[in-house]
Amino acid sequence: MVAAARAVETGRPDALVQDAYARHFVRAAPACSTWPVHPAQVPGGESDPLWGRLGRYFGLRTRVFDDSLLRATAAGARQVVLLGAGLDTRVYRLPLPGDCAVFEIDRPDVLDFKQHTLDALDARPRARRVTVATDLRGDWVPALSAAGFDATRPTAWIAEGLLLYLPSAAERRLIDTIDAHSAPGSSLVYEVKYGTETPAVRDSPVYRAARDRIGVHLLTLFDPDPRPDSAHDLTTRGWHTKVRTPFDYTDHHGRGPRREPDDALAANRWVFAGR
Repeated sequence: MVAAARAVETGRPDALVQDAYARHFVRAAPACSTWPVHPAQVPGGESDPLWGRLGRYFGLRTRVFDDSLLRATAAGARQVVLLGAGLDTRVYRLPLPGDCAVFEIDRPDVLDFKQHTLDALDARPRARRVTVATDLRGDWVPALSAAGFDATRPTAWIAEGLLLYLPSAAERRLIDTIDAHSAPGSSLVYEVKYGTETPAVRDSPVYRAARDRIGVHLLTLFDPDPRPDSAHDLTTRGWHTKVRTPFDYTDHHGRGPRREPDDALAANRWVFAGR
């Protein structure tokens, strides 16, 4: 779904991100073969709740997290860890330093599908790409370390579209692990969903369109437990943090989702932390 959204975003004349690989992932998955990969394939355009509004949200999120990563590498970070990397193509898209190592952590089946698709395109990474086939629900640090990760060096950690699906205890463990393996100069950017959504929000067009049109039941994927305040937790450990809404960046870029009544995006927050 996110890859399809990035593909559609790429085709917009005012695109916030360019991802030439996204459409190939969508077309390589039989279950998604009819999904749109270009704005011309989206009936209703920007007003479409799924590929218009939610899709534009994913495009905006990608751009904002891209910018955060580029700031981190400009400041000297030469290690990037993508937690639950999925179909992320930053190591192929972004002008990263050639001596930068990008560690992509995800399940073996996800990484295998991704690699097969990229090989067919003869895609070449712009920095050193290291895949780490492991499950974040277990002890993933040994596999990351065995792949060459060095906890004494500054690291840019990215958890895009991950924490809002984790149980609270798993989020706490993840934050503990990142904190324990982050040298001074490290950064972390992640997405969370704050608070409990009302029945009206849970019945919003975004959630209904994802469920009814492509069979993605987002509400069943979100963990229902009260969320920990990980941003505050990080500040008590010496990190500096900023918490922003996606609408802050819609205002900044002049495009992206705007607030609506009973908004499925209103509880979303993007957190930027640095040590």
